[in-house]
Amino acid sequence: MSISKNSIIPLTIESLSSDGSGVGHYEGKAIFVPATAPGDVLQARIVKDMGRYAFAIVEELQQAASHIEPDCNVYKPCGGCCFRHLTYEQEAQSKQGFVADAFARIGGLQIPVLPILPSSLENRYRNKVQFPVGLDADGHVIAGFYAGRSHRIVPCDDCKLQPTELNQIAAFVCRFMEEHQIPPYQEQTHKGLVRHIFLRKGWHSQEILVCLVINGTSLPHSEQFCEELRQTFPNVTTIVLNVNQQKTNVITGKKNICLFGPGFIRDTLCDVPVQLGPLSFYQVNTPGAEQLYAVAKEFAELEPNDTLLDLYCGMGTIGLSMVKDCKELIGVEIIDEAVNSAKKNAKEMGVHNARFFCADAGKAATQLAEEGLQPDVICLDPPRKGCDQATLDAVIAMAPRRIVMVSCNPATAARDCRYLADHGYVPLKVQPVDLFPRTKHIEAVIALVKQDR
Repeated sequence: MSISKNSIIPLTIESLSSDGSGVGHYEGKAIFVPATAPGDVLQARIVKDMGRYAFAIVEELQQAASHIEPDCNVYKPCGGCCFRHLTYEQEAQSKQGFVADAFARIGGLQIPVLPILPSSLENRYRNKVQFPVGLDADGHVIAGFYAGRSHRIVPCDDCKLQPTELNQIAAFVCRFMEEHQIPPYQEQTHKGLVRHIFLRKGWHSQEILVCLVINGTSLPHSEQFCEELRQTFPNVTTIVLNVNQQKTNVITGKKNICLFGPGFIRDTLCDVPVQLGPLSFYQVNTPGAEQLYAVAKEFAELEPNDTLLDLYCGMGTIGLSMVKDCKELIGVEIIDEAVNSAKKNAKEMGVHNARFFCADAGKAATQLAEEGLQPDVICLDPPRKGCDQATLDAVIAMAPRRIVMVSCNPATAARDCRYLADHGYVPLKVQPVDLFPRTKHIEAVIALVKQDR
């Protein structure tokens, strides 16, 4: 029997995919069904046939294997928390499997994958949230999240991943906009003002940054907005407008207008002081990131006379958390604001053996290799797409004793480690670290050592 859209088929879920969907097979074809778990027996409705595989939804759940009652009434249409129907233990076990599978199947590497380090918090762990703003069918201002593969806003008044205070601030902004007839942005017409509510909260400092991303250069009733917001939420220490007047899906623009406070909040990560503005990259789970960076430090095995090269260094947090254990730290990052933050962080720490510069990681690594730099340890913390070949080739040319890779994507990490393994670096071990409970994302730290010749 061939399948097509709206076909209903019997299916038993056998495993989970890396995006959290249940996977079963029908006549040899893989069928992906969200919000299911291994052992579920169901009738599935096909929503999209891709030839070799298909996507489906649950038409009727005939036998549930190991579900729990989700504690969020919009988790299905929102789609951000793809594991909220499972226990956290089941989720962690699945993520452990995703990492092991990536290194075995994609990387073709026989490498020990250590037991996953779980997050200390399953909920309320995020220090940043970006709520798109719009109107519901009755014309009320709403904030929430985009439904999967769309820009339809799913209203959410209490996202379980965010601190309660950030959800309350979003609700306050929506009420203020309604009371003062401040229109939300409309993508179709490129009219309206407020596009997103962007919030950050310092995990240790408790300071809160409120940023409205706007299709304009000013906010009506801004003085009243700042006064009422600060009275209602005393932890708000800075209020910013981010100007984005482009027809784009990119959330933030390049220009910030500070309405109150210094334009940033302060916090610490691994005892490294940080300043966070709307455009700063920062790990969203602070306790999880501290655990992640502690593993990276352990894997680096730095010695007092070592030179450490930190590529994709961001605000310098990883390198600065290790700087006391080496002779010299060199950090490279392509975002100028992040480099400036790294320099400020080093100065505030009283660090004199670190230097940071702004450049593309691949070009910088190539230039450093051509200059004869020979770092003892290189730390790589690339984006989801992984390292480009120029970076990897330059790293290999510099011939460090050890490489430590911190990755938010096991698939690209496995690919890049395969390349390094083929060029003289032995992957020793992988440590999965869960910074993003209830979501599909997982971090991993990999230690590689130069093979003796």
